[in-house]
Amino acid sequence: MNIEVNVEVNESSTSSVHLFFCSTVLLFNTMTIDSHTHFWIYDKVRDAWITDDMQVLAQNFFPENLSPLLSGNGIDGVIAVQADQSETETNFLVQLAQSNSLVKGVIGWIDLQGESIAERLRHFSQYKIIKGWRHIAQAEANDFLLSPKFQQGIQALGQYDWVYEILIYHYQLEAAIKLVEKFPEQRFVLDHCAKPNIREKELDTWRDNTRELARHPNVSCKISGLITEAVWKDWQPTDLYPYLDVVFEAFGADRLLFGSDWPVMLLAGNYTGWKQVLQQYMHQLSKEEQEKVFGGNAVEIYNLKA
Repeated sequence: MNIEVNVEVNESSTSSVHLFFCSTVLLFNTMTIDSHTHFWIYDKVRDAWITDDMQVLAQNFFPENLSPLLSGNGIDGVIAVQADQSETETNFLVQLAQSNSLVKGVIGWIDLQGESIAERLRHFSQYKIIKGWRHIAQAEANDFLLSPKFQQGIQALGQYDWVYEILIYHYQLEAAIKLVEKFPEQRFVLDHCAKPNIREKELDTWRDNTRELARHPNVSCKISGLITEAVWKDWQPTDLYPYLDVVFEAFGADRLLFGSDWPVMLLAGNYTGWKQVLQQYMHQLSKEEQEKVFGGNAVEIYNLKA
């Protein structure tokens, strides 16, 4: 990451200014970011998606619960992503970020199809910690991303330079491709590699559509959520490698972001184990490429420098 700075200083201050900017550049080059985490206060009714076989998730999850894992794995901060579709959720995550420096950015929820979308976006623009928005489109019809009302909401994001995160299943990729084609200036991030069907070892159609989506330079991709698409508690790293091969070939190290999907990932593994899988897979990459995936790209995409 190159940062150019033009500044006039007197001779006596040159040393301290040089030290400041050198340390700043070092921070940006080495910051490690988990681009996908969730926090919640468990509510049995609201969180009905947590079924009987997912009881490990039926509890509260806060940044302080995650902090020891981040420290043990050399993670400097996280992006907190919405798990409930309400403005209450967005406010909750903003408040967490304001009280915990580990949360470097928030991906919230807003009603992109609402009549008052312009006013609500103006309201939330006061919170610089908000870096983008997400709708749980995986639960919607396959063509949801192409609905006129939804696309009006995407268009409204443009003036704020916010990211939109695409949360879909692999069989919804065709709609995602058409969406990003229509909005070439909008920055998109694909969550969880579009949730390929690793459990059934399906590859071909997902691979072809992922390659097509990646042709659009305004799209990046999170390497997250893969272990929960495999057989829980019975997967091997080699089960994931064909899918990692595809996204690394399609997006390259410049447009991939490490994410844990904690705590959802606890259904299928643990934080340290997942990070080690990616470290082992990427051992053949250069140090610069690894740093981009493990943080540099997140710093750029979410404008964490600010």
